[in-house]
Amino acid sequence: MTACPTLHTERLVLRPFTDDDVAPYAATLQAAEVRAALHLGDTVTEDDAWFQMAAFLGQWALRGTGQWALEERATGRFVGRAGLHNPHRASWPGIEVGWTLHPDAWGQGYATEAGDAAVAYGFDVLELDELVSVILHENARSQAVARRLGFTPAEEQVLAHFPSMPHVVWRLRREDWTG
Repeated sequence: MTACPTLHTERLVLRPFTDDDVAPYAATLQAAEVRAALHLGDTVTEDDAWFQMAAFLGQWALRGTGQWALEERATGRFVGRAGLHNPHRASWPGIEVGWTLHPDAWGQGYATEAGDAAVAYGFDVLELDELVSVILHENARSQAVARRLGFTPAEEQVLAHFPSMPHVVWRLRREDWTG
């Protein structure tokens, strides 16, 4: 399909992952707050981070969607990931706008800024009719980002790969997008 494009927002560069991102991405996944929000185990390794990064890049090549590495434009500092997630999973509800940032970057509006760029890419470039965001009930921070982006909670779903807790599927239709 396509390689991962690079996008620029006011404060961020959304770009393909590189080998240089392994350590900072692993540090993001290892942060206690991120592990709690995503229900990750206590041992997230650089190997785990590398395999996720490779899967995101592969998704771009196979499906034309994926996650971008996020860096601050002013400093070049890696702050997390965001993008359009469309994994090959049973019961997956659609192309998801998602984000995971290092806690040092929380509260600065980066998730909303990156999410807005992902929504625009999905609707303007990929010409999708609908996007979803899949969020656990307890993840109030991500729910707030989804609301700011225009998503509304639509239904609760137990995902086949995560049967222990239901998620809320938030939806945004192209005709409801105000971007």
